[in-house]
Amino acid sequence: MRAFVTGGTGFVGANLVAELNELGIGACVLHRPSSSLAALEGLYYESAHGDILDEPGRLAEAMAGCQWVFHVAAVADYWRQGRERIYQVNVEGTRRVVEAARLAGVSRLVFTSSLAAMGIPAPGTLLDESNRFNQPPESWPYGHSKALAEEVVLQAVADGLDAVIVNPSIVLGPRDLNRISGSLILEAAGGLLRFTAPGGTNFIAAQDVAAGHVAAAERGRTGERYILGAHNLPYTEAIATICATVGRRPPLFRVRRWMLPPAALAIAGARRLLGNRIPLDPTQVRMMALNLYADSSKARRELSLPQTPFPTAVKDAYNWYRVKGYL
Repeated sequence: MRAFVTGGTGFVGANLVAELNELGIGACVLHRPSSSLAALEGLYYESAHGDILDEPGRLAEAMAGCQWVFHVAAVADYWRQGRERIYQVNVEGTRRVVEAARLAGVSRLVFTSSLAAMGIPAPGTLLDESNRFNQPPESWPYGHSKALAEEVVLQAVADGLDAVIVNPSIVLGPRDLNRISGSLILEAAGGLLRFTAPGGTNFIAAQDVAAGHVAAAERGRTGERYILGAHNLPYTEAIATICATVGRRPPLFRVRRWMLPPAALAIAGARRLLGNRIPLDPTQVRMMALNLYADSSKARRELSLPQTPFPTAVKDAYNWYRVKGYL
């Protein structure tokens, strides 16, 4: 068994390669010659030089001999990149990988979407696989781009491709070199986490997300979505756990909901002047007020999705950063 992995040099992709190693499944990682391979340190894989924006025929050649394709690559750090780049990679890149998988005749494609593709739940409810993106595209281009990418995959399923969609929530664990969610760990350890927010979200350990991907390839139902999530936590509780793990006191200041809309407007103005040098975007600030909780029971039931305790996921991430010298 061989699996072709896009995005293998990133956080989720590298943890997926580690899971494939554990299971004795060969991994072929697509990456640019200039890509940093640091997240893959210590793992076994073949390199296929290329980019998801290459022509499908070229990508299909790289997939030759692989039974599974895991399309993980995406612009995940959307607050650092422009809107055009988000749609180019997340939508057009998915279109090309899907077409390549069809040309290569692979047995199954697993597409890594996001909880963001499901939009915002009604107050007091949980996101589940029936939810569809329900926000103005201009207010949340990342979520919109992932929703559009899902449509690309589902159209390919209608045309005969065997594909499954997985929707991870907030992932914590080792190998997060790009500080997608690991920034919480690093900021807490550095004493830079100064406030908590009024909302909450769902968290899951990186190794559980990787296991969920493989389970989706093995026994997920064609054309189905699966939320890969575990723990619905208020930000205050999540940050308190992170601070306790890294040996810091939790922040005393809690942002009030009424403070967030004007803060989002101020950040939008600052980003117009300074661009991506501002490490937040208005969407992130607005989301801090919401309870973006999710129901992962479908994945637990059909994929036997593991549920590593949240403190363990935090400790694993912290220990990896510490051992690698990032703290």
